[in-house]
Formats: sequence, C-alpha cells, structure tokens
Amino acid sequence: MNNQDFDFSNLSAYREGNLLEAKKATKGLPNSIWETYSSFANTDGGVILLGVEETKDHALHAVLLEDPEALIRDFWNTINNPQKVSLNILTDSMVRTQEVDGESIVVIEVPRAERELRPIYVGLDPVKGTFRRNHEGDYHCTREQVSAMFRDAAQVSIDKKVLTYMDKSVFCQDSINDYRILFNAKHPNHAWTKLDDELFLRRIGAMGVDAETKTVHPTIAGLLMFGYEYEIVREFSQYFLDYQERMDPSIRWTHRVISSSGDWSGNLFDFYFRIINRLTSDLPVPFKLVNNERDDDTPLHETVREALLNALVHADYYGRMGTVIIKSPETLSFANPGDMRISLAMAMEGGFSDPRNATLMKMFGMIGVGERAGSGVPNIIATWENETQHRPSYKIMYSPERVMCTIFVAGSGDNLAESGDKPAINENSGDKSGDKVAKTGDKRQIILAYLAQHPNSKNAEIAAELGLSVSQTRDYMNGLVAAGLVEESGANKNRTYKLK
Repeated sequence: MNNQDFDFSNLSAYREGNLLEAKKATKGLPNSIWETYSSFANTDGGVILLGVEETKDHALHAVLLEDPEALIRDFWNTINNPQKVSLNILTDSMVRTQEVDGESIVVIEVPRAERELRPIYVGLDPVKGTFRRNHEGDYHCTREQVSAMFRDAAQVSIDKKVLTYMDKSVFCQDSINDYRILFNAKHPNHAWTKLDDELFLRRIGAMGVDAETKTVHPTIAGLLMFGYEYEIVREFSQYFLDYQERMDPSIRWTHRVISSSGDWSGNLFDFYFRIINRLTSDLPVPFKLVNNERDDDTPLHETVREALLNALVHADYYGRMGTVIIKSPETLSFANPGDMRISLAMAMEGGFSDPRNATLMKMFGMIGVGERAGSGVPNIIATWENETQHRPSYKIMYSPERVMCTIFVAGSGDNLAESGDKPAINENSGDKSGDKVAKTGDKRQIILAYLAQHPNSKNAEIAAELGLSVSQTRDYMNGLVAAGLVEESGANKNRTYKLK
C-alpha cells in the first residue's frame, strides 16, 4: 500500500505498523517523531499521524490538538535544521491537516529515500541516529546496516573498485578459459578474442588500473566472477554461495553445492554453470522445432535463469548469510544478501534498472546470460504466471538485509491464485501496516507469529495451523530457514522449528 492509498476519514479501520505511526502530540511535537521519520525514509516510507491516539484494542482515534498549525511550523523548522536531521526529503504537499471525527489531525507522508540520499539519520552521527521500521516500530540500525546504506549511496557501481592489494594470481585460470570460450562463441569476430588474458580482463571490467601507481589489479567484479573462494573471502568475509536440492523430505538435502567445499573454484561464474541445468532440469519442455532442430529452451527456463542471475548480480557480498538457492518439488527460492536499491513497488512497475553490481551484469551479458532477460521483476512474475498460473513471491527482509524470490513450480498444488497469496507480492518481513485488514494469505507471517507463541513446533503442527498439507508447509519452512528467520533442529518427523 502506498502512502497515497490511505483514507483517514475512517481512522478506526487502521492500525499502526510498517507504514503507519500515530502520535498523540497534545503536548507539542514529540522527540520520537524524528526516529520514525528516519525509519520510514530508510525503509519503505510511511505516514505519521499527529493528534491520534492508539487505544488498548489498537484502534486509532483522533484527539484534540490545540494548535495543529503550530505543530506544522515546529516540524518544518526542525526538519530543516541539519543539527537535528541529516536531510529533509519532504515537500510542502506531504504535510497537511485533515478533519477526522470533528478534530484536526496532522498527516505527514514520508517517502522512501532514494538510495543516493540514505541513510537519513537523527543528529550528527549516522551510526547512532539511523533507524529502520519493522512491525514492532522503529529500531536502531547497526553499524553494519549503516555501512551498507553508504555503499549503496555511491554513484559508481561498487564492483568497479580496484583491489590494489591483489594481483592476477587470485583468479582461477580454468574459469577465465571457460569464460573466453563462451565469449568467443558468442562473438566470433570480436577484436577482444585475440587479446591476451590481462588485456581481455581489463576490457570486460575484471581488472583495472590503480590511479596512483598505474599498476593493474583485479576489480571486485573480477574477483567475484573468476576468483578462488579463499581469495574472495579476503575481501568479503561473509561470502558464501549455497545451492540445495531438497527433493526428499526424509533427508535434509539430496544434492548440495557450496562455495567453500574446496573441490571447485567457488566463484560466481562457475557457480552459475554448476547449478543452472540442475535448477531447470524438471521444467516441462514441449516438443518444438526451430530450424529443424528441437528447441528445449522455454520461457520458464529463461525466467529461472533471470531469477538466478538477479540473485547473483544484486547481492551485497559484504552482507551476511550469503546467497542461497533452494530447489524443492514445489518451489525454487532465490535469496541474496542486501536490500533492494529501489523500492519493491518500483521494481514491480518495471522500467527501473539499478543493479548493485553493474559490471558483473555486463560480464554475464557478454556471454549471453541475461541477454534476453525482460524487465527484471515484472518479467519474472508475468512470464511465470502466464505459463504456470502460479505467481512468484518477492519478500524484503531486514536484520540482516535480504531479498527472497520464491517461484512456485507448476503442479506444486500451491496455486497462489487459489490460496490467497496472489495480492501479497509487495511484502516485507514485518507486518504491512496501513492495510485495513490483515493479509491472511501471507502464510509466512502466520508461521512466524505462530512460532513466536509456540516455539519448537513440528511441521505437522504448523501445517494444521495453516490448513495446508505437510509437504506444502515444509516448503514454507525451508524458505524461512534459508532466509535465516527460523532455525530447525532434529531430523525427519522429530524436526522442530523456532524463531532464530
């Protein structure tokens, strides 16, 4: 729900949450308003109501404000004071009074700040004054979260950075050779095909020149794309790639590929090609001839490739928990560290391209990976839903920042058009405030709420609570475990789950 969607003429229909905060403000502008301003600006935006009180049953009602216009003047004077707030991102139209139940309340609409402006913080110290929003209210961001915002604020793609303390020895030569084979096949007459490795790597952005010493070193993109895992973790201590196949409920996984195993390079290039065929192996392939040859490439295959590529090129590799891809009989899930650099609403609309690692995206594109990709998130959703009648789900989580895409495989039995999850695409790990009614279709939120009251629950118990089959519930639990929100213990029928 966007800020513009609120209709406060029926104020009692709303509840506080991710997008809505009520403050009584009968004694003047409350100091806590600035923490809420920071948290909304650094998350998904929201609305602050002054002159509104929350009752014991969490309903909202208007109270008497002696001088609403004086509150507005005080608000503008303070928000434009750089000693109090780092930046004012509001316009005049975003602050107004509104008559509700015979009283005048103050409505302050706070947009999500563009990434170049974040973090928005209170006071002079961003580490002490940066906040974000979850269903429990405003919470203080960690130093790690603040650093991630500053990294994303950079105008230049971070993966262009030249790592002056490394040289070409950090690269896996086999990965470079394989990449060049694919490049040459894609561009047989390209001038770069005849270059030596160092010049080739410089041309594609995998190596760069240090401005001071004029020496050539790997870039972040080159290290991630072609480096050995043990070299990559020198720069990215939390780097981890994990592909799991959970095709048999009696065991934890039936196949797994992890970057730290030591029996392969552990870089992004090799990871992509190690898992992509396994990811798509069970997709339906209708008989189709192209130029008298069978064409096994379908829109579903393209969509899965795009979802995998998105997870790899949009990840914040300085973030925690790594990139985790899980294949089960019912879903394919893609989870990567880092917040979205644009709002999920903008990503859903399409037409906005802001990859965190633009050089990585370019390097994959040069070998045909992502070359035919559509408009990102909208393309993934529209194509998959059109082909299977199942609508992919996107979720943004914080603490730590994480983006998860879940694709529901055709024939899984969890048809979102029937289950009620279809509208719940613009999801956040917290309760979506401002919704006049709870999203009863958001089963993951129901699970989290259930586990908060019933820790160490078994899968069958959770299934009974949701009214789903045990196999469907198991897939939800696998996704929550992969996202780091839930931890599991035990095995098979004795496996239990609790909030992490």
